[in-house]
Amino acid sequence: MSAYGLLAGAIACEIVATLSLKAADGFSRLLPSVIVVIGYATAFALLGFALQRGLDVGVGYAIWSAVGTTAVAVLGVLLFRESLSVTAIGGIALIIAGVVLIELGNRATTGSPEQPDPAAAVVHDH
Repeated sequence: MSAYGLLAGAIACEIVATLSLKAADGFSRLLPSVIVVIGYATAFALLGFALQRGLDVGVGYAIWSAVGTTAVAVLGVLLFRESLSVTAIGGIALIIAGVVLIELGNRATTGSPEQPDPAAAVVHDH
């Protein structure tokens, strides 16, 4: 699986875990609490695998946090009837714009969205 595929899985797990925090009710409810722990553990593992596959940590984390933040904010409105002010929507737009700029800057310096570390490709036979 590609680094971006692993990152997408990490984002999905993080979103599920974050939304489950509300249902866990301060970790007083067992099943949602277990989902929180497993979701975050899986999210971090998948993010780690994405980084291992050559995704830059700054770009990967920026995408992970921006997409997760945006999705949780929108899902909070849809699922929990939370509200977003115009200012909050503007802030989310700025987060997304910032991630786009980080990704564009990364492509300008590396020539591609995901360029593996050449040192990672070296195999040592002992």
